[in-house]
Amino acid sequence: MAQMIGARGLTGKVAVSSAAAHTDEIGNPPHRGTREKLMREKVPLIPHRARLITAEDGERYDLLIGMDEYNRRDILRVVGQKNAHKVKCLLDYSAHPRPIADSWYTGNFDETYRDIVEGCTAMLDALFPA
Repeated sequence: MAQMIGARGLTGKVAVSSAAAHTDEIGNPPHRGTREKLMREKVPLIPHRARLITAEDGERYDLLIGMDEYNRRDILRVVGQKNAHKVKCLLDYSAHPRPIADSWYTGNFDETYRDIVEGCTAMLDALFPA
C-alpha cells in the first residue's frame, strides 16, 4: 500500500498503519513467505513488528481494513460500535468482493499478493478517483 500511495503522489496525504486483531503474531516481523514474495515483486519491505489493534486506532483512523469477515468482526469488537462505520474488508472495494486468500493456511503467497494488490488498487481508486 505504501508503494502504491507513493506511485499515485499521495505521500503525506494518506497515513497507513498495520495492526493485528489477535495476539498470535505480536512482536513478530512479516512472515518469511511474505518477505520473499515482496522481494520477488520488488516491493520494498517497510520494517515493522506486529502490534495489536487498539480502541484508540478506532478514533485515530478514518478506515480500519480487515482481510476477511472474521477479521472485520474482531476489529469491531476492539474499536466498538461508535467506529463500526470505519471497519471494512479490503476486497469489498473490488469488483469481486471476497475474503483475502490467507497464505498462513494455504501457503500460496502469490494468490494472497494478487488479492491484496487488487484490494489496495480498488480502495485507492474509490477513495481517490482519477
